[in-house]
Amino acid sequence: MSARRRRRAAGEEEKEEEEEEEAAGSDKEVDLEERLVELDLRSDSDVPDVPPPTDSTPEILKKALSGLSARWKNWWIRGILTLAMISVFFLIIYLGSFMLMLLVLSIQVKCYHEIITIGYRVYHSYDLPWFRSLSWYFLLCVNYFFYGETVADYFATFVQRREQLQFLIRYHRFISFALYLTGFCMFVLSLVKKHYRLQFYMFAWTHVTLLITVTQSHLVIQNLFEGMIWFLVPISSVICNDITAYIFGFFFGRTPLIKLSPKKTWEGFIGGFFSTVVFGFVFSYFLAQHQYFVCPVEYNSETNRFVTECEPSELFQMKKYSVPPLLQALLGWETVNMYPFQMHSIALSTFASLIGPFGGFFASGFKRAFKIKDFADTIPGHGGIMDRFDCQYLMATFVHVYITSFIRGPNPSKLLKQLLILQPEQQLSVYKTLKSHLVEKGILEPSLRG
Repeated sequence: MSARRRRRAAGEEEKEEEEEEEAAGSDKEVDLEERLVELDLRSDSDVPDVPPPTDSTPEILKKALSGLSARWKNWWIRGILTLAMISVFFLIIYLGSFMLMLLVLSIQVKCYHEIITIGYRVYHSYDLPWFRSLSWYFLLCVNYFFYGETVADYFATFVQRREQLQFLIRYHRFISFALYLTGFCMFVLSLVKKHYRLQFYMFAWTHVTLLITVTQSHLVIQNLFEGMIWFLVPISSVICNDITAYIFGFFFGRTPLIKLSPKKTWEGFIGGFFSTVVFGFVFSYFLAQHQYFVCPVEYNSETNRFVTECEPSELFQMKKYSVPPLLQALLGWETVNMYPFQMHSIALSTFASLIGPFGGFFASGFKRAFKIKDFADTIPGHGGIMDRFDCQYLMATFVHVYITSFIRGPNPSKLLKQLLILQPEQQLSVYKTLKSHLVEKGILEPSLRG
């Protein structure tokens, strides 16, 4: 055989091998697509198991409670750790508003980590390029946006004194968008041909998690700036409902409440409701007496500290109310002295005990969908941080909506801070417009025009 024929035969063989490889690759891609379609259509029973969390209970507690049944052992572990967490929470309250903000940020990051980790395990996405880094990058971008908005709103005087910060605040939204757009482009560049659908699953998972954790924690901080009482009463009401519903359900629970959470009972739900309303009413009475809890949290640029000093609004001034006739015979009182905020506390505690638990039911359904008992094993007897704060995020949104709808009007101090950021010619224009308006309303004398 001539050399030319041999080369031609070798070329034909190589071409056939390439065609076979392409066909095999095509078959693999088809198989992958079919498996991904099955992933969408399969039943809950086919969802991959997530490895169960390890038991993080301290050894000293295990030994001390070794003789008890599993039911009572869990009771004591939950009780001891609950008291420890409440004690730490009171300590942080004592340390002030800034520490509370750090606490909210820490809880947000941990909740985000727990939810994202479940996604990694379920979809086996550890090998996807850049994805773990991009998930945390998106968290940083969203936090930069929300906390930058907070700085612009509440730290205007501080920002005005620093030229570098003025640039960051003036172009804050553009910078935030540019940062997010960078992450978006990095995600597109990271797409791998055989994992398109899997990567988009995780992209959506990341953004829904950001919506649940970061947005809600931002609202928590917004509530805190309205006054610590708007932070403490809602959070404490949810904690109270969680504890009392567990106690009533533990001792008296007989009737299942919802299939998503078999251990929840009507007895616990009803007992938790009445206990939470009473607690919220009494707790509000105590907090309303102190400026530290009722005054809006403001930043003092001269002392570089957060201050809570003000003349309490009408919500926190004692008033006399007439008792309804039906209750006069029962109580023997014709009038009662109370703070107006206590009436609002009834609305807050009612939501915390009737609607708030649905955040927990939602989390229970989520965990059942992925065959896990808890989000993590961070807190012995309780599970992960998300297990303890699933109702708090729903509560934070309600409080923010409640304040903006029924409580808060324009905040003069906040408006003044925003005016101070304006350029001198803009401030002068606002001044002339306001003076003209006051003259027209008769508040200023016409002779003051000039």
